[in-house]
Amino acid sequence: MGSMPSDVESLSIYEPPDDFSREIDEHIKNCALAVELREHPDFRESRPHLKIPPEVRQHSLTAGTLAGPGMIVVPPYYFNEKDGKSMVQIFYVGPDCSGHPGIVHGGFLATMLDEGLARCAFPAMPNKVGVTANLQINYLKPTMAGQFLVLKAKTVKVEGRKAWAEGWIESLEVPEGEEPAKLVEASALFVEPKHANVSHHIGELFVPGKRPDADVGDADFEVALPSY
Repeated sequence: MGSMPSDVESLSIYEPPDDFSREIDEHIKNCALAVELREHPDFRESRPHLKIPPEVRQHSLTAGTLAGPGMIVVPPYYFNEKDGKSMVQIFYVGPDCSGHPGIVHGGFLATMLDEGLARCAFPAMPNKVGVTANLQINYLKPTMAGQFLVLKAKTVKVEGRKAWAEGWIESLEVPEGEEPAKLVEASALFVEPKHANVSHHIGELFVPGKRPDADVGDADFEVALPSY
């Protein structure tokens, strides 16, 4: 595997495979929210899924399995506030991520929130990496497929190797004069495993026999597994 692309380089990697994907990509890139965040000095833009090496990306749930036509049509755009304070993600979800016809599956939304809150909180942690210890979801309104969505997250507390984050998903586009309504909200606790500072990959910390003294220390759960 070669060196990982930088945040700036990740913005120029994606090549839309068809006209619809190109239209979706351009719409997100040029929407008012993206333009506003791009101009804000405290936010950094990136497309983290494109920083994952292709041979690894194909096995990633959100960057590989669920990516493409009818699903996560284009790699999401992320805007991270410095020091892990907050994060905004903009993406489009297609009809193939539905549970009930035309309604986005709740498990898909939970996955996006888990990953989104993690990408918000990790920069605030000592070694910038962790695993999900707890995730709580409240579904507020049906989320219709075939629309642009915004995930907003903030880190609310950091204590040693623990970080707490909260966030929600809302529609990008709402009728004029209306405020976006929360569709689903979540809160999560992330824990950085011991020895994360010396491991090349988070998965090494959970391979039996690889590092027998690895654990999550004083985490409030018994077994920790990587979220993604």
